[in-house]
Amino acid sequence: MKQLLLYTRKPIESAIYDPKLAYSMHIAVFDGGEFRALNHNSGVFFAKAEENPDGSLTAKTLRCPRATLQEDGSYLVSAVRAEADGSGNDGMIFSKTNDFLWYEEIEGTSLPDSEDVKVDESLCRNIEGCVPSYVIEVSDEICDRLVKTLTTPENVAIEFPEEVEVSSMEELDALRAKAVYSDGSTDMKRVDWDLADVDFSKKGEYEIEGKIHQDHFEFPIATNRADPCVNFWEGYYYYIATNDADGNHTLYIRKAESIQGLVTAEEVLLLDSVTYEGIGGLLWAPEFHEIKGRLYIFHACTPGEFFREESHVMELREGGDPMNRDDWSRPKRVTKADGSDLAEAGKTITLDMTEFEWEGRYYVAWSQREFVPKDLGAWLMFAELDPDCPTRLLTEPVVISKPDYSWANNHTFVDEGPFALNLGDRLWLTFSSAAVDSTYVVSALILEKGKDPLDPKSWRKMNYPLLTSRSVPGEFGTGHNAYVRDGDGHIFNTYHARPGVDAPRSSGIRRVHFNVYGEPVLDMTEEIDVKPDLMCIKTKLVIK
Repeated sequence: MKQLLLYTRKPIESAIYDPKLAYSMHIAVFDGGEFRALNHNSGVFFAKAEENPDGSLTAKTLRCPRATLQEDGSYLVSAVRAEADGSGNDGMIFSKTNDFLWYEEIEGTSLPDSEDVKVDESLCRNIEGCVPSYVIEVSDEICDRLVKTLTTPENVAIEFPEEVEVSSMEELDALRAKAVYSDGSTDMKRVDWDLADVDFSKKGEYEIEGKIHQDHFEFPIATNRADPCVNFWEGYYYYIATNDADGNHTLYIRKAESIQGLVTAEEVLLLDSVTYEGIGGLLWAPEFHEIKGRLYIFHACTPGEFFREESHVMELREGGDPMNRDDWSRPKRVTKADGSDLAEAGKTITLDMTEFEWEGRYYVAWSQREFVPKDLGAWLMFAELDPDCPTRLLTEPVVISKPDYSWANNHTFVDEGPFALNLGDRLWLTFSSAAVDSTYVVSALILEKGKDPLDPKSWRKMNYPLLTSRSVPGEFGTGHNAYVRDGDGHIFNTYHARPGVDAPRSSGIRRVHFNVYGEPVLDMTEEIDVKPDLMCIKTKLVIK
């Protein structure tokens, strides 16, 4: 058995660790004489907002979390429900969990007799801001799963045969080194070999050295470029992003033979706010999407005012060059199945529309926010798309997420920036929440194969963020990410973050790792993806 500490934190200044973040349940594991914080000392269980009769939300937080083992082996997690600033007592929160990662909220119940052990506060003084609540014993299995899920895996070994037999350079290049990580997961890596003294036309043996191949993406790769998206199309990679440098009046595109080549590639103007009547500023969140062999750009824009921001689609003409703006159609508004407006302009805005194929059908998800008669916050909407006319929906939109957890309504009530990551048996729809400042975060909705994506109940929503300002040092307000696969089969996450609390939104790129449970890891930086002292390898090369 292992001990878990359940605690909240003392708030810091709002731009760093707001009360809505601090007043949540955090978890630490007893390790080597003291408790060690998990999940970058960030919360893993948050209070859900109260929904009002008019559809608006009232934010809530929690205090004094505790957990009690139940007869069926699950745990009852309870906490005092508090106001957004952590004050007051607004009743109790009750949830059921089997692993302290996924929580099922249940109706209020009386508190059972507690078997928790009061914590010795001196054992958690190494945890910044810790306000200890309770300690509970859990099985080694639960603790192991928590540690492996809520701790970023680190490279601990590189495996490659001591001797390889090949007949050509191509055969050698096809061989991969296995990187092993602290959670037991692995990743296959290409090797850049020093073959200066090797003659593949002659049989023989050589002692050769190589270096694990790793593309380098120093953050940021582009300043004042938010909501980045990279796509592979007909032999090239293309990059596009929101342009914060000119107040979102232009969209620029880059082209390169590799993802790394995009960092230094020339930018070419693709769209501006003056070329087309009715297509004005606030050119937001452009995304490339291939549908039935045709390339499209989904983005949002307005004829003028903010309250008329709407989702649009541009189509590349058949045989067209993505870098040539004249080969793209005029942006067209997305409509419902009957041709009516997706939302009422001037009252409700739509943005961040993304598209994906799942089990033979095409779908879109987007962010929609009603301001009149009352601001209801930004919700994630979902519908089936007509692949033969990607500006038209086939089904009525449904709501799949509201900014109900306190990490999603921090500074403002927003869920936005969805993007799909298809893992075969599951689909992860990551999305961003809260204000687009240093407290911006990324979480996910998960859909299992075979379930109806048009049924909101089919989506399983994480209770905590996957990426926050505490995930990677020096990157604040990480969010609005998209994914692209490189030639080696690796998936890369393109995202924006701020290189300082008040710095401009800027683009970043990082490899997506998959932990031992097959779940995406978005915070694995290059120096822990491949440890520098494990980068170089040797082998005996036998040419047959």
